[in-house]
Amino acid sequence: MSDPTPRRVLGDAGARQLANAQKTVAQTSIITPRWLPRFLSWVPVEAGVYRVNQTKNSDTAVAVVCTSKAEQELPTSYLDYVEKPREYVLSSIKSVVGVHTRITDLYNHPHDQLKEQLRLVVEHLKEKQEYELINNQDYGLLKNAAPAFRIPTRKGPPTPDDLDELLAKVWKEPAFFLAHPRTIAAFGRECTRRGVPPPTVTIFGNPFLTWRGVPLVPSDKLPISGAKGSAKSSILLIRTGEAKQGVVGLFQGGLPGEQAPGLSVRYMGIDATAIASYLVSLYCSAAVLTEDALGVLENVEIDAYHDYVWPK
Repeated sequence: MSDPTPRRVLGDAGARQLANAQKTVAQTSIITPRWLPRFLSWVPVEAGVYRVNQTKNSDTAVAVVCTSKAEQELPTSYLDYVEKPREYVLSSIKSVVGVHTRITDLYNHPHDQLKEQLRLVVEHLKEKQEYELINNQDYGLLKNAAPAFRIPTRKGPPTPDDLDELLAKVWKEPAFFLAHPRTIAAFGRECTRRGVPPPTVTIFGNPFLTWRGVPLVPSDKLPISGAKGSAKSSILLIRTGEAKQGVVGLFQGGLPGEQAPGLSVRYMGIDATAIASYLVSLYCSAAVLTEDALGVLENVEIDAYHDYVWPK
């Protein structure tokens, strides 16, 4: 005979009342690898100003001769400097984080609420930093490429011929190409179609497509223009570093409340409503030391288009 006594079993819903769920920190899809700041060489500046001194270029500025042993007289010459060189002033990217003291008092376990809010805001500032390095109207790389180093693309997707032409412009130790991921995909498809698939190289533990040994670095901050199906973008080729007269990133060191180079967090106090405020600041700029350090292949066609506009 079966036992008539009903059995009572602890169910999942009841058990969960005594269990602690494993909690992650807040996840956000806006975070990207931000390769451009990692590939650039960075230079600390004083007083937020960086002056790029240059010579007045002339093929005949310096008299260079090869003399025989009998010849004694040597010509004298000198290089004149640009009298009003360009000065780059660091720009600031800022945000204010406000957290009610009640939140940090009561809900700070297992994750520090203030720390998490600051972490997320810093991620947004760093995303904006990469965007400005490319698109800023004063110091952005797209704006500062010299006319002689801009190449209007042939009709169609970016080809090996296009990148070769860009390499012929920026041929003195180029460091990397920079392009939108969809532009790199279009280039990869064109290479495959021609039977010359680009090799890959591992940098920072990640694989990158290369062309002529130069890595193609992706950034979704490169703008895409045009209607769906006929979208266009640009490809940059960059030499970097002061020693190579290349492109350099600029930051201010030794900031009050410094958390990382050029990044500071400063406590602003608690207001009458018990909101504690923190000012998060990121100071940066970029400088092109010589014209031949930066080239741009313009208006390359890609196959798809995303209606994405970076917030102002």
